[in-house]
Order: sequence, then C-alpha cells, then structure tokens
Amino acid sequence: MAPDPSGVLVGPDGLARPAWASTDPLMRDYYDNEWGLPVRDEQGLYERICLEGFQAGLSWATILRKRPAFRAAFIGFDPDAVALFTEHDVERLMQDPGIVRNRMKIQAAVKNARATVALRQDGGLVDFVWQFQPAVTPRPEVHADVPTQSAESIALSKALRKRGFAFVGPTTMFALMEAIGMVDTHLVGSHRRGSSGVWPA
Repeated sequence: MAPDPSGVLVGPDGLARPAWASTDPLMRDYYDNEWGLPVRDEQGLYERICLEGFQAGLSWATILRKRPAFRAAFIGFDPDAVALFTEHDVERLMQDPGIVRNRMKIQAAVKNARATVALRQDGGLVDFVWQFQPAVTPRPEVHADVPTQSAESIALSKALRKRGFAFVGPTTMFALMEAIGMVDTHLVGSHRRGSSGVWPA
C-alpha cells in the first residue's frame, strides 16, 4: 500500500483508509461497514458502550475478534436479560475464555444494563446519549490530529455516571462518539469521510 500525504493509505482496491484499518481484514471490514455509522437503537448502543468499556487497555482488534463470544455471553446484549444477571452469572462469565475476563468490566456490563433499563423512564438511552452530539466535528488530516476526548465526551461521561453507568470515562466516551457517528473523525482523505449522513464530508 502506498502512503498518501493526507495521512491515509491507498489499498489494492484503490480505497484510502487510515493505517489502523488498512492491514487486518477484520479491522478493514469494521472500518468500511460499521465504524462511524449512526447507532440509534437501545440494544446496539448498550452493546457499544459495553464493548468500549471492555476495550479499555486493550486493542480494538482484540474486542472485535471476541465480539461473537461477547454477544453469546451477554445474550445479544439484551439489556433486559443482562439486567437480571446475578453474582453467579458474573462468576460464570469469569470462566468464559471467549471474552475479556475482567471482573470489574463484567460487573459494569450488568450495571450498565440496569441503568439502561432505568433510563427508559426518562426518554431512553439513545436520546440521552445523542443529546451530547457537538455542534461541529473534527476534520483530521492525519491520525495525530484526532482528539482523544472533548468537552462533550467529558459531559457525557459525567451524565452517564450520575445515571449509574460504569467504565464510561471521557476517553472511552469519545471513542463511543466516534464509533456511533456522533463525531466524524475519519481522516479527510479517507473514502469513508462524510459517510455517516450526520456530518458533511
């Protein structure tokens, strides 16, 4: 792949992507077909919040490879089902080699399910999260231009914590905002820039 001065790599298919999405086929597929597209359903958003929490300290490629096992372990990330998990379920999941066996992160997923269910009394998770969409989005030329948090991700983190969520720090929430299209941090030269329908290219 040839480097491009705008900070992207042009692959054999002629499409320009950032380096992190240019070599691993799983990451490339995720970048091309999912990352940065709007997520506006409760179950999908709950899943993304949990997976971003599990990713803390790890690579996103690791989480993607384990995603099918995560979905099996957490019943398709159905908040109603996970909200009923007990400490026995936490112990069971601690023995599941297919997922990230971190007790605090597993407990956070259960806690977040309960918080998601509780939020339905106040408009629901989707509207709650999307109210923090900023007025403008970054326009990074190279990867170093991409911020790791923002005023909005800090505010979202604080608001979710007040509602009982865990593993929702400002950096994790900025990653969530990128993943669900609330901000567009596709590099300006990428073939995916502006593809969310939320922001213009």
